[in-house]
Amino acid sequence: MIQDIKRWKEYSLLNNDLKKELNDMNDEQLNDAFYTELTFGTGGMRGILGPGTNRMNIYTIRRANYGYGKYILMEKEKQHSVVIAYDCRRNSLTFAKESARVLATMGIKVFLFPKITPTPELSFAVRHLKTSGGIVVTASHNPPEYNGYKIYDNSGCQLVPDLADIVIKEIEKAPDYFDIKVEEYDVLVKKGLIEVLDTEIDDEYLKKVKSISLNNDMNKKHFKVVFTSLHGTSSVLGQRLLKEMGYNYIPVKEQMIADANFSTVKSPNPENGEAFTLAIKYAKENNADICVATDPDADRVGLAVLHKGEYVLLTGNQTGPILIKYLAENRKLSGNNVLFNTIVTSPLGAMVAKKYGIETVSTLTGFKFIGEQARLLEGTGKKFFFGYEESYGYVASDFVRDKDSLQALLLCSEAACYYKNMGKTLVDVLNDIYEEFGYYQEKLVNINLAGEEGAKKIKRILDYFRNEINFTIGSLHAIAKEDYLLQKRYEGEDVSKISLPKSNVIKYFLEDGSWFVLRPSGTEPKMKIYISAVSKGLTESMDKVKNIEENVLKLVNKIE
Repeated sequence: MIQDIKRWKEYSLLNNDLKKELNDMNDEQLNDAFYTELTFGTGGMRGILGPGTNRMNIYTIRRANYGYGKYILMEKEKQHSVVIAYDCRRNSLTFAKESARVLATMGIKVFLFPKITPTPELSFAVRHLKTSGGIVVTASHNPPEYNGYKIYDNSGCQLVPDLADIVIKEIEKAPDYFDIKVEEYDVLVKKGLIEVLDTEIDDEYLKKVKSISLNNDMNKKHFKVVFTSLHGTSSVLGQRLLKEMGYNYIPVKEQMIADANFSTVKSPNPENGEAFTLAIKYAKENNADICVATDPDADRVGLAVLHKGEYVLLTGNQTGPILIKYLAENRKLSGNNVLFNTIVTSPLGAMVAKKYGIETVSTLTGFKFIGEQARLLEGTGKKFFFGYEESYGYVASDFVRDKDSLQALLLCSEAACYYKNMGKTLVDVLNDIYEEFGYYQEKLVNINLAGEEGAKKIKRILDYFRNEINFTIGSLHAIAKEDYLLQKRYEGEDVSKISLPKSNVIKYFLEDGSWFVLRPSGTEPKMKIYISAVSKGLTESMDKVKNIEENVLKLVNKIE
């Protein structure tokens, strides 16, 4: 590490801003910036902006692209190509151009979006342009000091671990951060190796999004939507979509402006209720029926619903089953339909799907696994019905192989308007689902553990639960445990194999149908605990969740 710091400080061509920041760092900051290298997690590669091997900067981006470029060149194609999109964050355009320079220098044709672009549109563009892969420069809903980098295969799906491992191995064999040769951007444009796209992709993508509509001719006269992009990439296309589909919408003007600092919110994450403060203010002033918020790279969607005079926030575990019910009752179902969720998603959506004869397949956390399963359905006779995860990601049609907030924006608006015409809110629909299938309640507990010491603590927590044979945790008795890293399921004396890919995740199944999952975040320095419980009443389910949380945290807090 000391050698790395010395080399960075002595590099004569180091970017001036990075040089100044590096010289101003104290020992603790230097340690965090250099103690490791940025790696790929569930959402690609994300990190704090700044100098160092554990930071997002043009040098770490170049090295990542070198590895990705080597992966692309392994494919047997006459013309290798990649399409690149980027969001509104600091250095996103710079990183997109650096990515283009590295790949183009390697002889890979690059198509670059001319403006900030939603992540799902990039996924669509990969197949539309028939490229070898794709890149989005984004840190999704992370705080402003972060940026990131997602890579896609030729089906528009983020690279699953087996493929990402190839890229990682190529990165490990790459030249030093400062030794990767890149030609000048303008020279590569003149050579035809970098091509800036026009707006034709926007039109084609929106055409496909509109095609998921099932009841667009219904009465929308008395229905209003408040829409916010939370300063992100959905602002233009989201408003255009609502307008062209005939919805009366009210934009949250302050948040329709691309802003790398996300100045009007503490966190640009629609999973956080605070992100809806301005949207709900607009909704109350206009008596709107729903508020829809997308995250900065426009793959996630959050929802607030007017119900009995109050705006009720719905979670991903609640919105998913509502949309499944709406789709199942309004689509013409034929053949074998498959719903995809993840191992940390509430079972409620699967219960709804089962009623309509729809099979459910659960994947590991991360939408790339759902995208992969969508591709694997091709030629099987089975049909992709819907894909979603608890963290506010949905896709109704797999022309996008990633979560798609534009599809979700349209679908949530359409379902809310459809049920309003029947005299119901989406909360009424959710309560109907609870009454029929049970009151499922969930909670996500985030334990922030930043830096090198935090990473070690996360490992100790997972190691404890991995090695613990006793299935009793406080007053809780587990009937089974699944360890996705070891790919084993333990149930009593029986041990069986799990067919899903390896992942550092542990899931406990409790005797009353409840469960909890321990998993390190793939994008932030956090330990995540997912909890799910079900009973015949809402209060009882909430009490169960609270009891599980208290027992698990009591144990976690004892681990030094």
